[in-house]
Amino acid sequence: MSKKPFYITTPIYYPSAKLHIGHAYCTTIADAIARYKRLAGYDVFFLTGSDEHGQKIQRTAEAEGVTPLEYVDRIVAGFQELWHQLNISNDDFLRTSELRHQKVVQEFFRRIRDRGDIYKGEYTGLYCTQCESYWTELQLDEHGCGPDCHRPIEKVSEEAYFFKMSKYADKILKHIEDNPEFIVPTSRRNEMINFIKQGLEDLCVSRTSFDWGIPVPDDEKHVIYVWFDAVINYITPLFKDEETFKKFWPADIHLVGKEIVRFHSIIWPCMLMAMDLPLPKQIYGHGWLIVEGDKMSKSKGNVVDPMLLIEEFGADAIRYFLLREITLGQDGGFSRDALINRINADLANDLGNLLHRTLNMINKFQSGVVLETVGESEIDKSFKADAMQTVAEYKKLMDNIQLSEAIKKTWAFVSRANKYIDETMPWKLAKEEEQKQTLANTLYNLVESLRIISILIAPFMPTTAQKIYGQLNLDNFAEIQIEDVDKFGLFPVDHKINKPQQLFPRIEVK
Repeated sequence: MSKKPFYITTPIYYPSAKLHIGHAYCTTIADAIARYKRLAGYDVFFLTGSDEHGQKIQRTAEAEGVTPLEYVDRIVAGFQELWHQLNISNDDFLRTSELRHQKVVQEFFRRIRDRGDIYKGEYTGLYCTQCESYWTELQLDEHGCGPDCHRPIEKVSEEAYFFKMSKYADKILKHIEDNPEFIVPTSRRNEMINFIKQGLEDLCVSRTSFDWGIPVPDDEKHVIYVWFDAVINYITPLFKDEETFKKFWPADIHLVGKEIVRFHSIIWPCMLMAMDLPLPKQIYGHGWLIVEGDKMSKSKGNVVDPMLLIEEFGADAIRYFLLREITLGQDGGFSRDALINRINADLANDLGNLLHRTLNMINKFQSGVVLETVGESEIDKSFKADAMQTVAEYKKLMDNIQLSEAIKKTWAFVSRANKYIDETMPWKLAKEEEQKQTLANTLYNLVESLRIISILIAPFMPTTAQKIYGQLNLDNFAEIQIEDVDKFGLFPVDHKINKPQQLFPRIEVK
């Protein structure tokens, strides 16, 4: 039986000179979703990449005395190394400077132009190089600057090609209104509805004042507008053959930052409509990371380097904090103190102690062997019921992409397992010969709870999950599926576990 396909994308990241924790946040969200879908038996395609064209890149490269490609090569290598350090499981990384992408973009442009939806004209208006965005006078902020970046805009006048986006205004508005799940959360959806109702103008889709971009087919003095070019990356990897395209398109989720929802939920769908292609099923606009109470900015000096954090605390600790602390769709706070508190409380104290105590007791009281259970007490029944309830609620939350709530639900069970130790007091049971079976039951239930927990945390903390599996001396981690937690009692009996090793050392703050 063939697996159901699932296609998820991150935004194509703009190669800014400095990596920051926001890059890690969005990609980790997508990775957790992709990993869960694989656990749930889906055939997943997970795409990420880099958006490398445009006037801003060309100007920055010229200022540094290098070519645009040399400039972006260096920065994109940093993205790819960050994804490696974070254990991101993407299936492809697409650079918009690649030839495979250029061919698809030019084919898109040619087909839409041949249908009469792209025409040549003269553009005179306002352009923000920082955001690579066109604006009208009414859209500028109170200082006459770009409404998103609040930086000075330029008046531009040049020959250009235009896409008849206004032709599709009613159609895209109807699609958004008829499909509440197309743009989430609701606040982003409402913003886009209001934006369209103000009137959609035709979109300028070429420039002649610089040459770092994909040439317009049959008119190479023009380069294609960076946002027309960039969003096509979501389809480029699927164009290798018809079977792949039919299998994975339309995309299930485009995960993007809230500041670029407009490009993905209005411009991109209008382009797809012009091509008679299905629209993506969902555009999910996530919030921003607020660092020490303020939005990250180079000028404010509060940009957090994710590579340094990973080096100091480990990738799984960073992944756990970002996914647990921030409700998807909302802005979320990041601070070093909050990160350390989470590591100490949740990872070292709760999860780490549960694993260490359980394995220590099995090694001490049963020579490291997990014994068969016979009978069960009321406490045992309650504990098993809590485990199965946790699994059921976890699945619902993950299916609805409520990652933070799923983690909290899992950690509530981690706390419950620690409480079960206090309730059953295995150290007392071990002193009485007639309680040996009760002890065996208790230790089995604890080690089984760890098996379940390790599977539940695998989308969020893949390295930690595998380490737990290793300490339990289970060797089939790569083959686990979410159905492996549907029943309590699958841990093998007469099975020898390994000695415990510390997962997360407690961090002492000086």
